Amino acid sequence: MENLVYAIILLPLLGFLINGLFGKNLPKMVVGTLATLVVFVSFCITVSLFLKFDAESQPVIVRAFEWFRISGIQINFGFQIDQLSLMMMMIITGIGSLIHLYSIGYMSHDKGFYKFFTYLNLFIFSMLLLVMGSNYLILFIGWEGVGLCSYLLIGFWYTNKEYGAAARKAFIMNRIGDLGMIIGIFMIASQTNAVDFLSVAENSAKFALDSPIIIFITGSLFIGAMGKSAQIPLFTWLPDAMAGPTPVSALIHAATMVTAGIYLVVRSNFLFSLAPTTMDGILFIGLLTALVAAFIGLRQNDIKKVLAYSTVSQLGFMFVAVGIGAYTTAMFHLMTHAFFKALLFLGSGSVIHAMSDEQDMRLMGGLKKKIPITHITFLIGTLAISGFPFLSGMISKDEILTNAYGKNPIIWVILFAIAAMTAIYMFRAYYLTFHGEFRGTAEQEKHLHESPKTMTIPLIILAGLSVVGGFINLPHFIGHGNYSKLAHWLESIYVYDVELPEVAFGTEMILLGLTVLMFFVVWFIVKNIYVTKKKMALSEEKYSGWERLSNKKLFLDELYNATFVRFIEGLGVGGNMFDKGILNKFSDFIGIGAEDSGRAAKRLQNGNVENYVLIMSLAIGIILIVNFILQ
Repeated sequence: MENLVYAIILLPLLGFLINGLFGKNLPKMVVGTLATLVVFVSFCITVSLFLKFDAESQPVIVRAFEWFRISGIQINFGFQIDQLSLMMMMIITGIGSLIHLYSIGYMSHDKGFYKFFTYLNLFIFSMLLLVMGSNYLILFIGWEGVGLCSYLLIGFWYTNKEYGAAARKAFIMNRIGDLGMIIGIFMIASQTNAVDFLSVAENSAKFALDSPIIIFITGSLFIGAMGKSAQIPLFTWLPDAMAGPTPVSALIHAATMVTAGIYLVVRSNFLFSLAPTTMDGILFIGLLTALVAAFIGLRQNDIKKVLAYSTVSQLGFMFVAVGIGAYTTAMFHLMTHAFFKALLFLGSGSVIHAMSDEQDMRLMGGLKKKIPITHITFLIGTLAISGFPFLSGMISKDEILTNAYGKNPIIWVILFAIAAMTAIYMFRAYYLTFHGEFRGTAEQEKHLHESPKTMTIPLIILAGLSVVGGFINLPHFIGHGNYSKLAHWLESIYVYDVELPEVAFGTEMILLGLTVLMFFVVWFIVKNIYVTKKKMALSEEKYSGWERLSNKKLFLDELYNATFVRFIEGLGVGGNMFDKGILNKFSDFIGIGAEDSGRAAKRLQNGNVENYVLIMSLAIGIILIVNFILQ
């Protein structure tokens, strides 16, 4: 098994090295095929490991070498293979290989083709390092690695200044969260004398329930999760990250990197379960994020921006589940979200590809006949995220809603409203894009065409997963015993039992019926507005009231710019003035003084021997006179 574990993580690194060093001189098909194959082979090996595991299997620790020792703590560079890491590894390599394949067609005309696949392979390596690492330090290395790759890929088209600014924004906001995370890791090391997950879990019993130190540690870790998983207030970077190529949005900002925060909390369940106060904070932040992002998504006109705010909102759903203590439910929604959101992003990329890089939905319309495969697969993704019965998104979201009702019916009401908003903005995006009359230019209509097979095959596979993915964790009342198969699979990773509030079967059926009814009501209303009445999206200048607030993203970017960005820029301007007005003049004064003293010394040190003898004689005479006087 040890060699297989090494192969999983080293294959993407090998692809990164080969394409990075030699890709510029290789044919594009060789570069794309190599990058895709190394990730796909990693996926196949991961599946083989998955088949050797069951719910009762103990974690397998693969120790590569002893890294260093400090203050009695031995840090090993190793990997931990267990039920949770295997689940994440399959998502990363499985979805990752499909997105690599899609990218061969999508990026085929880009001059930076080899560079793009080099970055993608490096990202997969970093993400695998994050989820396979056996301790918090290796997790942090992977954490920073995916942050670096995110910066490189968001700003991939760096000649555009706005894209460069978006990349910097993502990098800086993630660094804010990462500071909290590294402080939390240091505190874990100081309190438990260990950083590997198994040892920290064993030593976690020393913490008193909801003690200040455990609240501080878990709060610090959650700050890191907020940055990476785009939660309020560190969420505005993710919508701007849509500046990167669409496959980047699907891989990094939908299926993998942004879910790292969820993974961190679930991996650290032995700490968070001891901090109910932190869990309540996570619940509140997740709920607020889901609500704000869903509201903003209602009147976005850029097809990728709609999906970006949808991602932020769905991440909020996952954190609500985590805050309740429903770790398995959060992981289940993480998995189904990876299926349908990757599908939707890649589907939007196929639309943008057909529309000659146009992203404004108001300039689309009537595409269902022009790009039928993209249309059907995008519709499946829309139905899945909106809650069509028995599709993956409906099953996982219903579990979160049920657990939320058990916690507090008010939370259920808010999540129910958010789910309704999700269906509204997704059906709006679908109808504006694929129905009605074409609203683009004649030149765009002339070049409308379905994407190549390298792009449509991943769409079809992801559509299939979006349909059947929910059956992995069907509710217990459909024949899975007292709890679902996924709960049984992940049971061994939870150190402390978390008792979730019970919801009566009859109540659960009523809640399920209400969510299904809401889905069909929303579908009918939105279809009536955009198909029957043929109401198209208004120009942004005509928005008023809540529509303007939604379209302008609640003016949060303006608020951040006014309170933080301008203040920091002002500090920079002030620092520049201090440098030029004081420090530079002070250093110039020292330099001028040195030059003047040098010129004075130069007059004395002129190379004339007679002068030297004269000065020596005078000096000796003065010394003798002074000595005689003093005697």
